[in-house]
Amino acid sequence: MLSPRPSGFVNAHTHLYSGLVPLAMPRPATPPRTFVEILKKIWWRLDRAIDETTLRAAARLYAAEALLAGTTAVVDHHESPNFISGSLDVLADACQELGIRTVLCYGVTERNGGRREARCGLAECRRFALDNRRPLVRGVVGLHASFTVSDDTIREAGELCRDLGTVLHVHVAEDQVDVEDARQRGYAGPLERLHALGALPAGSILAHGVRLVREQVRMAADLGCWLVQNPRSNRNNEVGYPAALAESPLVALGTDGFPADMRAEFATLVECAEEHGEDSGLLESRLLAGERLITERFGAAANPGGDRTVVRDGHLLTADIEEIRAHAEEQARRLWTRMRSVDG
Repeated sequence: MLSPRPSGFVNAHTHLYSGLVPLAMPRPATPPRTFVEILKKIWWRLDRAIDETTLRAAARLYAAEALLAGTTAVVDHHESPNFISGSLDVLADACQELGIRTVLCYGVTERNGGRREARCGLAECRRFALDNRRPLVRGVVGLHASFTVSDDTIREAGELCRDLGTVLHVHVAEDQVDVEDARQRGYAGPLERLHALGALPAGSILAHGVRLVREQVRMAADLGCWLVQNPRSNRNNEVGYPAALAESPLVALGTDGFPADMRAEFATLVECAEEHGEDSGLLESRLLAGERLITERFGAAANPGGDRTVVRDGHLLTADIEEIRAHAEEQARRLWTRMRSVDG
């Protein structure tokens, strides 16, 4: 359906730590029935089980498979509550080694350790943004989602964005639970909450937006914020279709942890758009918009190093793909054992 692009595709929102998931991740004993149950029984158990070794294996596999699928840039949103300090360096080293442009953040949350956990996450975002010198990697500030953090943490994230001269990457209105939480705290919605607390500088990256209404999408556009649609994830989690995103020209395409095969993601977007009667003329622009988003983060160095040939004739040139896959299989078994011991 899509012809190859000279510069490759951009995955505008993903989770590198999910790289081992396709390698037979165990299912929960009781199937989750709601979005929050999906988070608690699957993804929040997975991220608590991650250590340095499994994270490195996941990142290398995800990045390698992304490059082989024609994706040359990813915007990552990371969480590993039991391995925070230094976690972004593990991801950055893997991506720099393999030759994929990457935007990284730690997704700050209070869901496990309260404000202390949030401060650790913010510190990791600050440390990495200031220390990173890798030409293919940039750091931004991250929040998991507003429903897992306090107003104080959101304010501090906004202050950190201003201190660093960078933007926020956060899940927004992926499910109604995010909307209801913001309303219970006295805000019209999660977007309004983030804005009121000074945490949405222009260029910020808002993943999902499924439960935003058209007026809110126009507000995000007026603020200069990107929205990232994730069709496979949204369909898999049964959270709905973000029809209101048609109100913004700043909409890119991501995979939310699904493999970074943007042709597969685009095919799902086309299917979902047809089901919901969306104008097909908008769709390819969302796939192509990722390059503009990544250029905002890299500036004049959007293609650092000039000609960076990392795949030729279907072969990865920067690492041994068979070694990466074999190590990933080994570490996946370790990760699933660790994950089984984590309470859901």
